[in-house]
Amino acid sequence: MTDPVATRDPGTYHDRPAAARQLLRRAAAPGPDGLVCGIDPDSAGWDWTTFHVYRLVPGQRISRAADGQERLVLVLEGYAAISAGERDFGTQGSRRSVFDGPPPPVVLVAPGLAIEIVADTDALVGVAAAPGGHVRRTALITPDEILVETRGEGNTRRTIHHVLPPSAEAGRLIAFEAYTPGGNWSSYPPHKHDTENPPIEARLEELYYYKFAKPAQAFAFARVYTADRSLDEALTPMDGDIVLVPEGYHPVGVPAGYDCYYLNIMAGPNRAWHFTLDPDHAWLMNWSPAAPMVAEEPVE
Repeated sequence: MTDPVATRDPGTYHDRPAAARQLLRRAAAPGPDGLVCGIDPDSAGWDWTTFHVYRLVPGQRISRAADGQERLVLVLEGYAAISAGERDFGTQGSRRSVFDGPPPPVVLVAPGLAIEIVADTDALVGVAAAPGGHVRRTALITPDEILVETRGEGNTRRTIHHVLPPSAEAGRLIAFEAYTPGGNWSSYPPHKHDTENPPIEARLEELYYYKFAKPAQAFAFARVYTADRSLDEALTPMDGDIVLVPEGYHPVGVPAGYDCYYLNIMAGPNRAWHFTLDPDHAWLMNWSPAAPMVAEEPVE
Protein backbone atom coordinates (compact mmCIF):
# COMPACT_ATOMS: atom_id res chain seq x y z
CA MET A 1 0.00 0.00 0.00
CA THR A 2 1.31 3.45 -0.89
CA ASP A 3 2.22 5.68 2.03
CA PRO A 4 0.39 9.01 1.45
CA VAL A 5 2.95 10.89 3.55
CA ALA A 6 5.88 9.49 1.59
CA THR A 7 4.35 10.56 -1.74
CA ARG A 8 3.12 14.01 -0.72
CA ASP A 9 4.41 17.02 -2.65
CA PRO A 10 6.59 18.86 -0.09
CA GLY A 11 6.14 22.27 -1.71
CA THR A 12 8.71 24.87 -0.69
CA TYR A 13 9.64 26.84 2.39
CA HIS A 14 7.46 29.72 1.18
CA ASP A 15 4.39 27.46 0.97
CA ARG A 16 4.50 26.95 4.73
CA PRO A 17 2.38 28.98 7.17
CA ALA A 18 4.12 32.06 8.55
CA ALA A 19 4.65 30.49 11.98
CA ALA A 20 6.29 27.44 10.41
CA ARG A 21 8.76 29.66 8.53
CA GLN A 22 10.43 30.58 11.82
CA LEU A 23 13.51 28.38 11.55
CA LEU A 24 14.96 29.34 14.96
CA ARG A 25 12.98 28.09 17.96
CA ARG A 26 14.18 29.52 21.27
CA ALA A 27 14.31 27.45 24.44
CA ALA A 28 12.16 28.41 27.41
CA ALA A 29 12.18 27.68 31.13
CA PRO A 30 10.87 24.17 31.87
CA GLY A 31 7.09 23.92 31.79
CA PRO A 32 5.03 21.83 34.23
CA ASP A 33 5.99 18.68 32.31
CA GLY A 34 9.65 19.75 31.99
CA LEU A 35 9.37 20.75 28.33
CA VAL A 36 11.95 23.37 27.32
CA CYS A 37 11.71 23.27 23.51
CA GLY A 38 10.11 21.20 20.81
CA ILE A 39 8.60 20.96 17.36
CA ASP A 40 6.10 18.73 15.59
CA PRO A 41 4.92 18.57 11.97
CA ASP A 42 2.16 21.12 12.57
CA SER A 43 4.43 23.72 14.14
CA ALA A 44 7.30 23.05 11.72
CA GLY A 45 5.18 22.88 8.58
CA TRP A 46 6.66 19.57 7.50
CA ASP A 47 5.67 15.88 7.43
CA TRP A 48 7.88 13.52 9.39
CA THR A 49 9.93 14.90 12.23
CA THR A 50 8.91 15.52 15.84
CA PHE A 51 11.31 16.35 18.66
CA HIS A 52 10.83 17.51 22.24
CA VAL A 53 13.43 18.23 24.94
CA TYR A 54 12.66 17.98 28.65
CA ARG A 55 14.57 19.21 31.68
CA LEU A 56 13.42 16.85 34.43
CA VAL A 57 13.86 16.74 38.19
CA PRO A 58 14.12 13.45 40.12
CA GLY A 59 10.85 11.53 39.97
CA GLN A 60 9.39 13.56 37.12
CA ARG A 61 7.70 11.44 34.47
CA ILE A 62 7.08 11.56 30.70
CA SER A 63 4.49 9.23 29.16
CA ARG A 64 3.51 8.67 25.54
CA ALA A 65 0.57 6.49 24.49
CA ALA A 66 0.98 3.84 21.83
CA ASP A 67 0.42 5.14 18.30
CA GLY A 68 1.86 4.85 14.79
CA GLN A 69 5.06 6.78 15.59
CA GLU A 70 8.56 5.35 15.80
CA ARG A 71 10.33 7.00 18.75
CA LEU A 72 13.89 7.52 19.92
CA VAL A 73 14.48 8.31 23.59
CA LEU A 74 17.84 9.97 24.27
CA VAL A 75 19.13 10.45 27.82
CA LEU A 76 21.31 13.43 26.94
CA GLU A 77 22.29 14.32 30.53
CA GLY A 78 21.71 12.65 33.89
CA TYR A 79 19.90 9.35 34.48
CA ALA A 80 16.37 8.16 33.78
CA ALA A 81 14.45 4.87 33.78
CA ILE A 82 12.86 3.93 30.43
CA SER A 83 10.17 1.41 29.53
CA ALA A 84 8.51 0.66 26.19
CA GLY A 85 5.42 -1.53 26.16
CA GLU A 86 6.23 -4.55 28.33
CA ARG A 87 9.99 -4.00 28.11
CA ASP A 88 11.80 -2.37 31.02
CA PHE A 89 15.21 -0.98 30.06
CA GLY A 90 16.05 0.12 33.60
CA THR A 91 17.93 3.28 34.48
CA GLN A 92 19.99 4.70 31.63
CA GLY A 93 22.56 7.50 31.46
CA SER A 94 26.22 8.06 30.68
CA ARG A 95 27.13 11.67 31.56
CA ARG A 96 26.25 14.71 33.64
CA SER A 97 26.73 17.05 30.67
CA VAL A 98 26.74 16.51 26.92
CA PHE A 99 30.37 17.69 27.07
CA ASP A 100 31.47 14.93 29.46
CA GLY A 101 32.58 12.63 26.65
CA PRO A 102 30.73 9.36 26.00
CA PRO A 103 27.74 9.07 23.70
CA PRO A 104 24.31 8.80 25.33
CA PRO A 105 22.32 5.61 25.75
CA VAL A 106 19.27 5.63 23.48
CA VAL A 107 16.16 3.50 23.26
CA LEU A 108 14.56 2.96 19.85
CA VAL A 109 10.84 2.20 20.17
CA ALA A 110 8.77 0.61 17.42
CA PRO A 111 5.34 2.04 16.53
CA GLY A 112 2.49 0.67 18.60
CA LEU A 113 4.28 0.76 21.97
CA ALA A 114 3.66 3.19 24.82
CA ILE A 115 6.72 4.69 26.50
CA GLU A 116 7.40 5.93 30.01
CA ILE A 117 10.45 7.86 31.23
CA VAL A 118 11.10 8.62 34.91
CA ALA A 119 14.06 10.78 35.94
CA ASP A 120 16.35 9.29 38.59
CA THR A 121 18.42 12.48 38.80
CA ASP A 122 18.20 15.89 37.23
CA ALA A 123 18.07 14.88 33.59
CA LEU A 124 17.92 16.28 30.07
CA VAL A 125 15.90 13.93 27.88
CA GLY A 126 15.09 14.20 24.18
CA VAL A 127 12.25 12.31 22.51
CA ALA A 128 12.27 12.16 18.70
CA ALA A 129 9.47 10.67 16.63
CA ALA A 130 8.50 9.99 13.02
CA PRO A 131 5.76 7.99 11.29
CA GLY A 132 6.58 4.30 11.36
CA GLY A 133 8.50 2.84 8.42
CA HIS A 134 8.89 -0.70 7.12
CA VAL A 135 11.40 -1.62 9.84
CA ARG A 136 9.89 -1.86 13.34
CA ARG A 137 12.41 -2.47 16.09
CA THR A 138 12.62 -1.84 19.82
CA ALA A 139 16.11 -1.88 21.30
CA LEU A 140 18.53 -0.29 23.74
CA ILE A 141 21.64 1.10 22.06
CA THR A 142 24.39 1.52 24.64
CA PRO A 143 27.19 4.12 24.50
CA ASP A 144 29.82 1.51 23.66
CA GLU A 145 27.85 0.50 20.56
CA ILE A 146 27.92 4.02 19.10
CA LEU A 147 30.69 4.88 16.64
CA VAL A 148 32.73 7.98 17.51
CA GLU A 149 34.20 9.64 14.42
CA THR A 150 36.69 12.45 13.86
CA ARG A 151 35.58 14.38 10.77
CA GLY A 152 37.32 17.13 8.78
CA GLU A 153 40.69 18.80 9.26
CA GLY A 154 41.96 22.06 10.70
CA ASN A 155 39.14 24.58 11.05
CA THR A 156 36.56 21.99 9.98
CA ARG A 157 37.61 19.32 12.45
CA ARG A 158 34.79 18.08 14.68
CA THR A 159 33.73 14.90 16.48
CA ILE A 160 30.61 12.94 15.51
CA HIS A 161 28.64 10.39 17.54
CA HIS A 162 26.72 8.05 15.21
CA VAL A 163 23.76 7.75 17.59
CA LEU A 164 21.33 6.21 15.08
CA PRO A 165 23.05 6.24 11.68
CA PRO A 166 21.48 5.13 8.39
CA SER A 167 23.27 1.79 8.77
CA ALA A 168 21.34 1.05 11.99
CA GLU A 169 18.16 -1.00 11.82
CA ALA A 170 15.32 1.50 12.17
CA GLY A 171 12.21 2.73 10.39
CA ARG A 172 12.68 6.44 9.56
CA LEU A 173 14.69 8.21 12.25
CA ILE A 174 18.38 9.14 11.89
CA ALA A 175 20.38 10.81 14.69
CA PHE A 176 23.91 12.17 15.16
CA GLU A 177 25.68 14.25 17.81
CA ALA A 178 28.38 16.72 16.73
CA TYR A 179 31.01 18.52 18.82
CA THR A 180 32.59 21.55 17.17
CA PRO A 181 35.44 23.43 18.90
CA GLY A 182 35.22 27.20 19.13
CA GLY A 183 36.53 28.79 15.94
CA ASN A 184 35.65 25.78 13.75
CA TRP A 185 32.99 25.01 11.17
CA SER A 186 30.62 22.06 11.05
CA SER A 187 28.06 20.65 8.62
CA TYR A 188 30.74 21.71 6.21
CA PRO A 189 31.15 22.19 3.33
CA PRO A 190 27.51 23.23 2.93
CA HIS A 191 25.26 20.40 1.75
CA LYS A 192 21.58 19.74 1.24
CA HIS A 193 19.20 16.77 1.27
CA ASP A 194 15.82 18.12 0.19
CA THR A 195 15.28 16.19 -3.07
CA GLU A 196 14.43 12.49 -3.42
CA ASN A 197 16.90 11.44 -6.13
CA PRO A 198 18.40 8.07 -5.15
CA PRO A 199 21.19 7.27 -4.85
CA ILE A 200 22.46 10.83 -5.29
CA GLU A 201 20.33 12.62 -2.72
CA ALA A 202 17.68 11.70 -0.15
CA ARG A 203 14.86 13.96 0.97
CA LEU A 204 15.27 14.49 4.71
CA GLU A 205 13.86 17.02 7.15
CA GLU A 206 16.46 17.95 9.76
CA LEU A 207 16.70 19.82 13.02
CA TYR A 208 19.66 20.94 15.13
CA TYR A 209 19.38 21.03 18.92
CA TYR A 210 22.19 23.18 20.39
CA LYS A 211 24.12 23.14 23.67
CA PHE A 212 27.24 25.12 24.60
CA ALA A 213 30.06 24.64 27.09
CA LYS A 214 29.51 28.25 28.26
CA PRO A 215 25.72 28.37 28.07
CA ALA A 216 25.07 31.86 29.44
CA GLN A 217 26.62 33.78 26.54
CA ALA A 218 27.64 31.31 23.82
CA PHE A 219 26.08 31.14 20.37
CA ALA A 220 26.67 29.77 16.88
CA PHE A 221 25.98 30.99 13.37
CA ALA A 222 23.68 28.80 11.29
CA ARG A 223 22.83 29.61 7.69
CA VAL A 224 19.99 27.94 5.75
CA TYR A 225 19.84 28.80 2.06
CA THR A 226 18.74 27.48 -1.32
CA ALA A 227 20.63 27.78 -4.60
CA ASP A 228 18.29 30.49 -5.89
CA ARG A 229 18.41 32.31 -2.50
CA SER A 230 14.61 32.28 -2.25
CA LEU A 231 15.43 30.96 1.21
CA ASP A 232 18.50 32.57 2.79
CA GLU A 233 18.52 33.01 6.57
CA ALA A 234 21.39 33.57 9.00
CA LEU A 235 20.49 32.48 12.54
CA THR A 236 22.20 32.70 15.93
CA PRO A 237 21.13 29.72 18.05
CA MET A 238 22.01 29.79 21.75
CA ASP A 239 21.95 27.12 24.46
CA GLY A 240 18.88 24.91 24.21
CA ASP A 241 17.61 26.33 20.92
CA ILE A 242 16.44 24.35 17.89
CA VAL A 243 17.09 25.26 14.25
CA LEU A 244 14.90 23.74 11.54
CA VAL A 245 16.23 22.79 8.11
CA PRO A 246 13.20 22.13 5.90
CA GLU A 247 15.30 22.47 2.74
CA GLY A 248 18.50 24.01 1.43
CA TYR A 249 22.18 24.06 2.40
CA HIS A 250 22.95 24.48 6.11
CA PRO A 251 26.50 25.12 7.41
CA VAL A 252 27.31 25.98 11.04
CA GLY A 253 30.07 28.29 12.30
CA VAL A 254 31.14 28.42 15.95
CA PRO A 255 32.75 31.61 17.35
CA ALA A 256 36.14 31.26 19.03
CA GLY A 257 35.97 30.46 22.73
CA TYR A 258 32.57 28.72 22.66
CA ASP A 259 32.66 24.97 22.11
CA CYS A 260 29.41 23.81 20.54
CA TYR A 261 27.34 20.63 20.71
CA TYR A 262 24.37 19.86 18.56
CA LEU A 263 22.08 16.90 18.10
CA ASN A 264 20.80 16.23 14.58
CA ILE A 265 17.47 14.48 14.12
CA MET A 266 16.41 13.59 10.56
CA ALA A 267 13.50 11.77 8.94
CA GLY A 268 12.05 11.48 5.46
CA PRO A 269 10.18 9.25 3.04
CA ASN A 270 13.06 6.78 2.75
CA ARG A 271 15.73 6.10 5.32
CA ALA A 272 18.99 7.09 3.61
CA TRP A 273 21.55 9.85 4.16
CA HIS A 274 22.59 11.00 0.69
CA PHE A 275 23.40 14.67 0.22
CA THR A 276 24.50 17.14 -2.44
CA LEU A 277 27.31 19.63 -1.79
CA ASP A 278 26.93 23.29 -2.71
CA PRO A 279 29.04 23.32 -5.91
CA ASP A 280 30.51 26.71 -4.97
CA HIS A 281 32.12 25.15 -1.90
CA ALA A 282 32.56 21.50 -2.86
CA TRP A 283 36.32 22.04 -3.23
CA LEU A 284 36.50 22.25 0.57
CA MET A 285 35.32 18.66 1.09
CA ASN A 286 37.92 16.87 3.24
CA TRP A 287 36.08 13.86 4.65
CA SER A 288 34.30 10.81 3.26
CA PRO A 289 30.82 9.79 4.49
CA ALA A 290 31.55 6.27 3.23
CA ALA A 291 34.66 5.85 5.42
CA PRO A 292 34.36 7.56 8.82
CA MET A 293 37.55 7.81 10.84
CA VAL A 294 37.19 6.50 14.39
CA ALA A 295 38.36 8.98 17.01
CA GLU A 296 41.67 8.07 18.60
CA GLU A 297 40.92 9.85 21.85
CA PRO A 298 37.76 10.35 23.93
CA VAL A 299 35.79 13.53 23.34
CA GLU A 300 36.69 16.16 25.92
